Amino acid sequence: MHSPFFAYISRLRYINRWGLMRNTSNENVQEHSHMVSVLAHGLAVIHNEVYGGDIDPGKVAIYALYHDASEIFTGDLPTPVKYKSPDIQDAYKKIEDSAVEKLLQTLPEELQSAFTSALSETDEKTTAFCKMGDKLSAYIKCLEELKAGNAEFNAAATQIKASLDAMQSPELNYFLKHFLPAFSLTLDEL
Repeated sequence: MHSPFFAYISRLRYINRWGLMRNTSNENVQEHSHMVSVLAHGLAVIHNEVYGGDIDPGKVAIYALYHDASEIFTGDLPTPVKYKSPDIQDAYKKIEDSAVEKLLQTLPEELQSAFTSALSETDEKTTAFCKMGDKLSAYIKCLEELKAGNAEFNAAATQIKASLDAMQSPELNYFLKHFLPAFSLTLDEL
């Protein structure tokens, strides 16, 4: 029997994000997942090396890489819809959990347990770093759109920046101070 697991994962590139917004540059879920993984890994490294933490950056990166894998079956539900009400949020969480289970079932039985934490991590510290990377990725997308003259992302940038500030994370603040300014530079200015 052939397993479609990795073929499904490769199709994340066909699912566009920011569906309710006019984009100057489209972003798909595969690109987004890669960037979230890079950012979450970086935040975990900052946590360990700058602030004396003890989180596994590899575990954070793997979970972040797969954090939106359920969207293979659900598509990308826009944030304003997803968080419109607690009822919608709870229902969508059940749908996501079901999609993850369906995806796990596409793996050979001997591999399912190895991929369970990659697709549905339960460690709160690991998921927290993924959430920070996810929000940071969304904020960077907003800044890139604004840099390209797309005012459509003004409100999203303001809301996401407020969410980042509310996280009160020293790792995030370190990233914002030391790395975020480079995202506003041109290639020749880097």
